Amino acid sequence: MTTAYNDLLDFVRETEALSQVAGRLGWDQETMMPDGAIDQRAEEQGAMAGVLHARRIDPRIGGWLEQAVAEDDVAAAQLRQIGRSFDRAARVPAQLATAIARETSRAHRTWAQARAEEDVAAFLPALARVLALKREEAQAIAGDADPYDAMLDDYEPDATAAQVSAMFGAMRPRLVALRDAVRARPAAPVLKGDFPEAAQMALSRELALAFGYDLGRGRIDKAVHPFSSGSGLDVRITTRTNPVDPFNCFYSTIHEVGHACYEQNIDRAYLLTPLGGGVSMGVHESQSRIYENQLGRSRAFTGWLFGRMRDTFGDIGIASEEDFFACVNGVTDGYIRTEADEVQYNLHVLLRFDLERALVSGDLTVDDLEAAWNDRFAADFGFAVDRPSHGVLQDVHWSEGLFGYFPTYALGNVYAGCLHAALRNAVPDLDADLARGDTGRATAWLRDNVQRHGGLYQPREVIARATGAAPSEGPLLDYLDAKFGAIYGV
Repeated sequence: MTTAYNDLLDFVRETEALSQVAGRLGWDQETMMPDGAIDQRAEEQGAMAGVLHARRIDPRIGGWLEQAVAEDDVAAAQLRQIGRSFDRAARVPAQLATAIARETSRAHRTWAQARAEEDVAAFLPALARVLALKREEAQAIAGDADPYDAMLDDYEPDATAAQVSAMFGAMRPRLVALRDAVRARPAAPVLKGDFPEAAQMALSRELALAFGYDLGRGRIDKAVHPFSSGSGLDVRITTRTNPVDPFNCFYSTIHEVGHACYEQNIDRAYLLTPLGGGVSMGVHESQSRIYENQLGRSRAFTGWLFGRMRDTFGDIGIASEEDFFACVNGVTDGYIRTEADEVQYNLHVLLRFDLERALVSGDLTVDDLEAAWNDRFAADFGFAVDRPSHGVLQDVHWSEGLFGYFPTYALGNVYAGCLHAALRNAVPDLDADLARGDTGRATAWLRDNVQRHGGLYQPREVIARATGAAPSEGPLLDYLDAKFGAIYGV
């Protein structure tokens, strides 16, 4: 490789290492930081953001990019990713990047307190400040284009709001029709029993290992909102427990393990480079959702989990593997996106996508957000929001300035549907493995076809290379119709 290319990669590796340190500050804030430290942490986050921004717009990068020669596909991808990041960062003033980091750090804690106290008014001023800063950033990046597209591009490169909106519009009728048909049928069985936290966490750890999570390069902690953090040799996850709903813990863990395994399985040669992380949040979400749903909630795997649940907790109020499968996949009315069943989950995402687009465009004000949320929820789900923590305060994303993030959850489901169809074709006898709690062949296929590539290919290209076709909503909708049609007899 040319000297310019090597110098550029050395510089970028240092920047990526510092970015991982900044990420660790965020992990600590979510899991272990004392409440009284928030103002100092905001300053620390702001300082790190300033250092990182300065490195990302360092004029030497532009010179190296002009001189560097890509001698293979990996080098070409590195240069593409570095050039994209440099172009975006160069459009954002340093003071703005620092202000966003400070404001979102403070807003996160304000949101957590407001959520605990069911006090929307206490959060709205912080949200307004974050939104104003993120609008300013998006406008700087977008120029004359749609600022929301600039926000979305940060999480799903090359996607546009128009493309996503068209896909979501095609999904909605079949999702609503399936939901309405299932609602007309008898409810699924429910768990009954005693589910101590220590036992939940022990079985959660067992599930993480069953899905291939390397605890030698990770750890499992608790957080209000489960998440995965880090890449390469240090990838951490969090989960949460509920004394009456152990599935909240187990499937949050499996979900975050999907994210973590993506990061852990990326080719080690890409460590601390732009290719050393997941290529997009949509592809990332495809891994967490296929681990959680198509594998973890499958008839075969739930048969194994049924035995482990009874071994761990004794009587759980479910008499058979078939009833347990229906219980795990029960379609129930609920407020919380992260706890939603597969049939209704994407409807929660569509609601947020439309509302945040309206916020960014100015068609919806922060002061009117709660009423707009409640009206839309009632229209989409047929019942009223009962309290703010079940409505506009339930998600952490807007407090952290993550506008454009929500649609990637539904894109991840679409990608997972495509990957699952291809996986089943590649491993037609997979259920025999899953019935033993063995996910090895499934996770190996995902590792080899998706995860190891990291950022080498563009998001839609990753899915197309793995499946042989461009991503579309069809496989996901067909999977949902078949699975829930069989469970509910519709």
